[in-house]
Amino acid sequence: MGEKVAADGIDLADRERYRRKLHECLAGLRRLLSERRFDRPRNLIGLEIELNLAGADGLPRMMNSQVLERIASRDFQTELARCNLEVNITPHRLSGRVLDQLAEELRTGLAYADRKAREVAARIVMIGILPTLTAADLTAANLSAIDRYVLLDEQMRAARGEDFAIDIQGVEHLVSRSASIAPEAACTSVQLHLQVTPARFAAVWNAAQAVAAVQVAIGANSPFLFGRELWCESRPPVFQQSTDTRAPELQAQGVRPRTWFGERWIGSAYDLFEENLRYFPPLLPISGPQEPLRILDEGGVPDLAELVLHNGTVYRWNRPVYAVADGVPHLRVENRVLPAGPTVADVIANTAFYYGLVRALAEEPRPVWTRLPFAAAAANFDTASRYGIDARLHWPRPGRGGIAEVPAVRLVREELLPRAAAGLDAWGVEPADRDLYLGIIEARCTRRVNGASWQAAAFHHALRQGLDRDAALAAMTRRYSELMHAGDPVHTWPVAWAAGAPPAVPGARRTVESA
Repeated sequence: MGEKVAADGIDLADRERYRRKLHECLAGLRRLLSERRFDRPRNLIGLEIELNLAGADGLPRMMNSQVLERIASRDFQTELARCNLEVNITPHRLSGRVLDQLAEELRTGLAYADRKAREVAARIVMIGILPTLTAADLTAANLSAIDRYVLLDEQMRAARGEDFAIDIQGVEHLVSRSASIAPEAACTSVQLHLQVTPARFAAVWNAAQAVAAVQVAIGANSPFLFGRELWCESRPPVFQQSTDTRAPELQAQGVRPRTWFGERWIGSAYDLFEENLRYFPPLLPISGPQEPLRILDEGGVPDLAELVLHNGTVYRWNRPVYAVADGVPHLRVENRVLPAGPTVADVIANTAFYYGLVRALAEEPRPVWTRLPFAAAAANFDTASRYGIDARLHWPRPGRGGIAEVPAVRLVREELLPRAAAGLDAWGVEPADRDLYLGIIEARCTRRVNGASWQAAAFHHALRQGLDRDAALAAMTRRYSELMHAGDPVHTWPVAWAAGAPPAVPGARRTVESA
């Protein structure tokens, strides 16, 4: 989303040229795959985290341009709304002490960014959805001043033809309408990249789809939006509804939403790119100068720019990525399931669990996706988003055949954590790092605590302290920010605070007083 593009108006000729280029790109991808032109295995991983800006009062701060100017690092970029940033960690080889290296780089980068944000009375908050956001905060006026965001908003509104509707029944019921896609910006995530060969791509993607629900169940961290308590992980329904370009009639006809879990296991990376062209009309018909088939005929490697751009407007929870580095093409699986936060330790624990588990499942002689119907995987994802750490998921019975319903925490502790450990061993990850970060996942399951359960418990504690709803959300957000920056994993966080006023961010002026 951070790519900068120039938008000088779009006419019919632009759309026709873009559609032609898209199909040429797809043909070029097929040739690259058939000619085996892709990079050799290098076990490279990447990490991106979307962040929020909040003031000492816990309320959102619409000032990413000012903060980024002070940070002055290419590792940090804009995101969709002015209250968002994104940090990108340099790709690492998945081996040795990589988990601790990632943790140290994240801590250092976030601490630096937070110091710079405090120069303009803001703080970095790593959380799935900032609980204090209101509908008035997320309007077109608060989109980041980037041409691509403006154009994307215009094109999605035109495709929709009416306001975007958010209607989520969770613990409470939220109904909201927006003339813009800006509510999408409420959703901030961790994106985990894994470079894979074409031969391994399908197995890795299928494994990632199979475990997406488990990731959400143990990592949920987004229970609030616009003052309402919704699902434990509210990002999936918020993201789907705020980017839904289908009019109600198209929804009734079964047209697929652009935020999509998918509908089948795949046999190759090509399947996903082809589906994206077949099912989803282009939104940003901006064509680059390359002619991909001519470049292939000349022995070169095309950037497939149009395909890459279109791919970025189809919001799969596990997205295929094509890129070229040093003149060599490669493929990645981009896992977009996890919310941001709560702490660096929690993020790296989620990272370790994902990479270890995907490696183990992708290499099983009888893979889980041959025993789990895709519809069950999709239903699991919905269930995990609703119920988080308390979710009960459908999973193949080990050794006996058939499908059983099992608590997510039991599935993780008894079956998936040992597989994740074996997967990390296969990557060559240091055993001490493996045990430290998978131990955080085990402790979450034992205590049945994740970011979502802590947020809900702390909010209700604040209500019992006598605060009204808005004040309780602000107090909880301030407490979350304080504990997030302290860095201890979320399963250790105390819910209660001393009687009287809730704690403010250290050194900041308290703006919400207890009753």
